[in-house]
Amino acid sequence: MQKEYKTITEISGPLVFAEVDEPVGYNEIVEIETPDGETRRGQVLESTSDHVAIQVFEGTGGIDRNASVRFLGETMKMKLTEDLLGRVLDGSGQPIDGGPEIEPDKREDIVGEAINPYSREYPAEFIQTGVSAIDGMNTLVRGQKLPIFSSSGQPHNDLALQIARQASVPEEEKEGGESEFAVIFGAMGITAEEANEFMDDFERTGALERSVVFMNLADDPATERTLTPRLALTTAEYLAFEKGYHVLTILTDMTNYCEALREIGAAREEVPGRRGYPGYMYTDLAQLYERAGRIKGVEGSITQIPILTMPSDDITHPIPDLTGYITEGQIIIDPDLNSQGIQPPINVLPSLSRLMDDGIGEGLTRGDHADVSDQLYAAYAEGEDLRDLVNIVGREALSERDNKYLDFADRFEAEFVQQGFTTDRDIGGTLDIGWDLLSMLPKEELNRIDEDLIDEHYRETVEEEVTAD
Repeated sequence: MQKEYKTITEISGPLVFAEVDEPVGYNEIVEIETPDGETRRGQVLESTSDHVAIQVFEGTGGIDRNASVRFLGETMKMKLTEDLLGRVLDGSGQPIDGGPEIEPDKREDIVGEAINPYSREYPAEFIQTGVSAIDGMNTLVRGQKLPIFSSSGQPHNDLALQIARQASVPEEEKEGGESEFAVIFGAMGITAEEANEFMDDFERTGALERSVVFMNLADDPATERTLTPRLALTTAEYLAFEKGYHVLTILTDMTNYCEALREIGAAREEVPGRRGYPGYMYTDLAQLYERAGRIKGVEGSITQIPILTMPSDDITHPIPDLTGYITEGQIIIDPDLNSQGIQPPINVLPSLSRLMDDGIGEGLTRGDHADVSDQLYAAYAEGEDLRDLVNIVGREALSERDNKYLDFADRFEAEFVQQGFTTDRDIGGTLDIGWDLLSMLPKEELNRIDEDLIDEHYRETVEEEVTAD
């Protein structure tokens, strides 16, 4: 039964406070009707026996103490159907693409439920993004959560679009009747210009046909920003666990989401935690990130790539710091590589995929993947260290071996990391480039690769050309 009150006592930022005469359920949906007849939706954020705090999705402008408050007796639900693929929705789940209204097969609570740890299946299947610095060095695995750490002004959106376009399960990894691949793209707090770029790319490349896009713009209310990832993940869970899709969920920008949490916390006059963010932000982020995974006996999966811009490029900031604790690694966007024109500017040395070894094991991708990756890491790290030494003693003071490593580091960035935002490389092409680079070095330096693999893949002609030069 709906309960209606005209007992608003205070309006603070995105929140409305009202008196009630009986307890109201947490997260219950509220309709607020202004004196001029406009209806706004909200959600109960805090409830006691005589007061409630309501976050208003469309903002509190125009609401005064004469407005009426109706409690609908249910929580926020997402309309779900397989026909959502190809649709564009706003941050609160309403269609904005000019298409028909959503005719749901079912409606699910957007808060969702954590996957029972006993029922989780360990992620161990390769996802090909077509980006060499990820596939070759920091492999993404189905069911993993692998964030991208960037900073203001870096092309993380271009990388997100590239992954959304190119992500696939390699044909050799598929089994008979393997489920399809889908992308859920949740944008939070982006500008109208960024939104137009996203949509132009999705439509131009045809990626929209297998995607569901949620768009929350920078001028939309902050409270709506807290709904967007939950709506996106509820849709992902439906497609993955009920329809059998392998779903890649890209959430950008989690920093904007956390800023919305801070704004709401300030309006509630909560005691702030680190740098003014709510003390419960770790729990809140974990509730989102932990919705990725696989379930035993269920064909589909949810893989997450959250994207966040680190304020002042500070990886110790609470948002990347807490995200790093919850997720299984990180991809680092490097401003120095970006200034050199490297696209995508991924710094592979501080990047990490903790589940990579399980996704490139025996029978997965190519048999030389793990060895090549380890040797590329070691050689590039050696070259990076020598770059610092060159600044002190000059290149002429280095040995022939050291100069080969310096050349390797330059070519690694120019040929392996650099590929542009439109090039889609399969894992075979990525590893072939890796072998071309490793063949710059003497065979005795390749101490992380099995000798049989060296005999099979080492390019003798490349070594001779380098020696002749």
